[in-house]
Amino acid sequence: MEQREEKVRLWFDMWLRGRDLGISRIFAPNAVYVESWGPKYEGIEKIAHWFQEWNTRGRVLTWDIRQFLHAGGQTVVEWHFHDRMDSGREECFDGMSLIQWDGDGRIASLREFGCNCRNYDPYQAGPSPRFREEAALWF
Repeated sequence: MEQREEKVRLWFDMWLRGRDLGISRIFAPNAVYVESWGPKYEGIEKIAHWFQEWNTRGRVLTWDIRQFLHAGGQTVVEWHFHDRMDSGREECFDGMSLIQWDGDGRIASLREFGCNCRNYDPYQAGPSPRFREEAALWF
């Protein structure tokens, strides 16, 4: 479990630094990575290209791990994420990654799930819900 957690921490740290510190040691050659809002990267070459290209357009400011849950060949990571794109747009959300490991201890599959961190109680003012007048986030 400790080696798996180290690999996830290294992956998150790479994003915080904006540098590839060993993608090939973390992901299996035919790994599949699905972001919470839809993009899917198949194979380590696509994952590495996405990482390099994305880091020309933005910067990850925070990617904090809250907890790990392990079960057999799977790990769930709960986290908090915040980025700023060069355009000035910022995103901040909570999420989880469901990771499947291969027999060599590398990530074979990673699927992200996002959750808006701007939570509120729609019943705070009474029995009828009052929802915010804002566009829903993409996840």
